[in-house]
Amino acid sequence: MPDQAPHSASQRPYLFRGQPAVDDWQLIREGHPADGTPAIVPLSEWLEGEPGEARAPWLAADTELDDALAARLAAAPLIAIDFPKFTDGRGYSLARLLRERHGYRGEIRAIGDVLVDQLFFMRRCGFDGFSLREDQWLEDALRNLNVFSRAYQPAVDQPEPLFRRREREQRQAAREPAVA
Repeated sequence: MPDQAPHSASQRPYLFRGQPAVDDWQLIREGHPADGTPAIVPLSEWLEGEPGEARAPWLAADTELDDALAARLAAAPLIAIDFPKFTDGRGYSLARLLRERHGYRGEIRAIGDVLVDQLFFMRRCGFDGFSLREDQWLEDALRNLNVFSRAYQPAVDQPEPLFRRREREQRQAAREPAVA
């Protein structure tokens, strides 16, 4: 779309809780972060270091999330989950397990090969931060977050299935007096 300007390659488009946001975190794939800069580091490096507000882990798609690891991750200010390819869906499961089974309440951020057409489904699984691939447009991302008005299945964002919501709405409508 010609009226949309891409973001620079050094700054990936970033959404947090449905809004464009400034990303203060530096993603470190290898090496060490600049001093004083909040950094998202590989899980193994994060586990070896001291917990703190300026360091957060990123999980590979094949991370085995057991109770002991989830307990350690509870102290993280955010958890990033890597999507090595947009076709790799294991990150969806990690986010859902973190939210539903382990009760993680901090930011869960999608990183890596994150495309705008995945955002609606990622949010349903518990992601609230999205570091989009460099060639993705924020305007398209915002539109795709709400591409569907209702979802049939229960998920992190709506634990009640659609048929239960419809039953409840019908009961409420039956109790309300008709307006003349």
